[in-house]
Amino acid sequence: MPPIRTQVAIIGGGPSGLLLSQLLNRAGVETVILERASRAHVLARVRAGILEWGSVELLRQAGVGDRMAAQGIPHEGCYLADEDLVIRMDFQALTGRRVMVYGQTEVTADLYAAQDAAGTTILHQVSDVAITDLDQPRSRVSFSQAGARRELICHYVVGCDGFHGVSRQTIPAEIRREVARTYPFGWLGLLSETPPVQEELIYSSSRHGFALASMRNPALSRYYVQVPLTDRVEDWPDHRFWDALARRLPAEAAARLITGPGIEKSIAPLRSFVSEPLRWGNLFLVGDAAHIVPPTGAKGLNLAISDVFYLHSALIDAVQGRGTAGIDEYSDRALARIWKAMRFSWQMTTMLHRFDDEDAFAARMRRAALAHLAQSETARRELAENYIGLPF
Repeated sequence: MPPIRTQVAIIGGGPSGLLLSQLLNRAGVETVILERASRAHVLARVRAGILEWGSVELLRQAGVGDRMAAQGIPHEGCYLADEDLVIRMDFQALTGRRVMVYGQTEVTADLYAAQDAAGTTILHQVSDVAITDLDQPRSRVSFSQAGARRELICHYVVGCDGFHGVSRQTIPAEIRREVARTYPFGWLGLLSETPPVQEELIYSSSRHGFALASMRNPALSRYYVQVPLTDRVEDWPDHRFWDALARRLPAEAAARLITGPGIEKSIAPLRSFVSEPLRWGNLFLVGDAAHIVPPTGAKGLNLAISDVFYLHSALIDAVQGRGTAGIDEYSDRALARIWKAMRFSWQMTTMLHRFDDEDAFAARMRRAALAHLAQSETARRELAENYIGLPF
């Protein structure tokens, strides 16, 4: 087969790759997307459901905000709790802004629909991807699909292919600077067709461990409990999950809890990870390919979207001959915001979770941090500003 030619090759057909392609296409920049999984598999992933307001605005700018506006649930606050101590974080009053509950699966579906309407080439179930000639005027991406070896020739390559993808590994090891912290627990998540226990999220610390009460819509709830990394999903039948959740939520919320069969259950390990730089030659990293945050604070998808914000305009300028200042600055600009989000996610994780080897001092410090939030509007505003999203 002859090589495929395009201006920007995007490796990864998740929400960040699709959003970048959508923004580039609307500006007249050609893209091709390569995705290792089938579309059905991508759309079946159960992921984050909280969008910062900056993410909401960028999705609207990309022309994919209509269904989100109709079906998304704006949240003006959330709750932080520790046993009998319950604090409402009023985002609207503290910052004048809010967040949106709209699942990552829905964002992905909206972007696929928009990309299909635009006629974008999206190749699924590709494997053995290799990226070469990143120091040349035209770079090459070779891959296998349906038993055939194919090649893509492009100006730029963007890696949106996650932690295990080929893009970050293409950057030589002596160039990459990787920093990581692995937490000694994970989140066991359960999705159920039951009404949420609260109209806003509850992040709950307790002597039994952490729990999060979240939702996808008024009839679909998403709950999490902290579990050891050694646990398996099979160790947690529904009745055990509901019992653990009820023990960890504030008593008033637990009394309202409506249980039901779990329709999806999984365990996600928690880690913080950053790989620098985000650019090497004609290759740029976006999202989980470059950084991972604990889900505490809902920064994962939002950080990927902020990467897209910085990169899309830079690529448009470079491709359309308006200069390379944007792509030259992309890594530093994106990393400045990434590290601030890393700090916030680390702060939320350590403030709300029990650690196996902790002493009585650590437990008292968690309690003192929440008590300070309860008493200080300044502390609540600082947390709220980070939760709703720092400016791009």
